[in-house]
Amino acid sequence: MTTFQNYLQSIKSEISEMDTTDLAKHLADNPDTLLIDVREENEYAQGFIKGALWISRGFLEIKIEEAVSNRDTEIVIYCAGGTRSALAVKSLAEMGYKRLYSLKGGFGAWKRNGYDFDVPTLLTPDQAIRYSRHTMLPEIGVDGQVKLLNSRVLCIGAGGLGSPSALYLAAAGVGTIGIIDDDVVDSSNLQRQILHNSDRIGMPKVESAALTLQGLNPDVRVIPHQLRLNSENAEEILKNYDLVVDGADNFQTRYLLNDLALKLGIPVVHSSIYRFEGQLTVFSNEGLPCYRCLYPEPPPPDQAPSCAEAGVLGVLPGVMGVMQATEAVKILLGLGTSLAGRLLTYDALGSKFRELKLRPDPNCKYCAPGVDKSKIELIDYTQFCMMG
Repeated sequence: MTTFQNYLQSIKSEISEMDTTDLAKHLADNPDTLLIDVREENEYAQGFIKGALWISRGFLEIKIEEAVSNRDTEIVIYCAGGTRSALAVKSLAEMGYKRLYSLKGGFGAWKRNGYDFDVPTLLTPDQAIRYSRHTMLPEIGVDGQVKLLNSRVLCIGAGGLGSPSALYLAAAGVGTIGIIDDDVVDSSNLQRQILHNSDRIGMPKVESAALTLQGLNPDVRVIPHQLRLNSENAEEILKNYDLVVDGADNFQTRYLLNDLALKLGIPVVHSSIYRFEGQLTVFSNEGLPCYRCLYPEPPPPDQAPSCAEAGVLGVLPGVMGVMQATEAVKILLGLGTSLAGRLLTYDALGSKFRELKLRPDPNCKYCAPGVDKSKIELIDYTQFCMMG
C-alpha cells in the first residue's frame, strides 16, 4: 500500500523545485516569472510574496486557465511548507503547463530566511458577501475590490448625471465619494435626480446625497462639498481624488475642470445631456484630446440653454450617468478600453448610439506635446465664458 509520504516523494522526484535563495535571485533576473500562492485565505492573510497571484489550492485547476492562458508561462507555486505546491505542480503539468516549479519550504521558509513579503488587505465577511459578484470575476477578484474600496472619486454635481453615477459607484464599493453641489433639493429635480426624494425638498443636495449613498453602502465615506467650484477652491479639493466624474451643467465648470485636471494629471469622465440626447467621453491626460480640443471657445450663452430652459427627458441622465460610473470603475481597475479619444453619443428617441473619433489639437495650449501642464494657470472662467 502506498502511503502519502511515498506518494509525495514520488511526485517530488518528477517535478522541479527551487529553494528560497534560488527563487529570490531568479525573480530579480526574471521579473516576468509568475508566482502563485495556493494557501487558504487565513494563511494568505498573514502575508504573501510580493507580486504573487493568490488562488487557493481547491480552486487552482478551476481558475488557472482564466488566470494564465499561456501554458508556456514560467510559474513558481508556493504554499506554507512545500507539500500542496508540489501536488499543484504535478496537477498543472498534467494540464499542459510546462515551466513549473515548487518552492521548497514554502512561504514559511521564505519568511524565516528574512525575505520581504507583503500583508494583504482583505475583505471582511460582510464585504465578501456584498461584493461576491465582483470578486468572482477573474478580472476584478478580491484585489480589485480592495482597490475600489481604497479609491477616491469626486462627483461634480448631485443632479441628473451625478445621481445615477454616484449611486452605482457607491454600490460598487468605491470607498470615498466626494460630492460638489451648492444647490438645494427642489421638487422640479425629482423627475430625474434619484439621489433625492420628496421628504428632502429644501435640504442641501450634498446632504441628501450623503444620506442616500451611506444608506445604500455603509462602506462608503461620502465627503460633501456644499459650494460651487471656482478657481480659488478647485485645486485644494481635486488634489485629494483619483478621478473626477463630471456632471456639471455649465461651461465655466467644464473649462475649469479640464484645465485643473490636466495640471494635476487626474482623469475626467465627462458627460452632458440636452433634451433627448447625451454624450460621453473620457479626458485622461495621456496625449489624447482634452475638452479644449473639442471646444476651444464656449458657445454664446443664448446658444447653450440649460435643462431648466430647454427641458430634458427624465430617464436620459440615468443612461448617461450609469455609463459614467462604468467608465470610472474601468479606469480605477485598469480594465478594458476607456472612451478616451472617442465620443459616444446617444439619441434616446431613435434608440441609437454613435461613436466619433476625437483627435487632439496639435496646437492646443493646454495639452499639446511639449506643454508643461504643471504650469497651467486657472483663469476667471465666468468672464471667459461670457466672452464666448
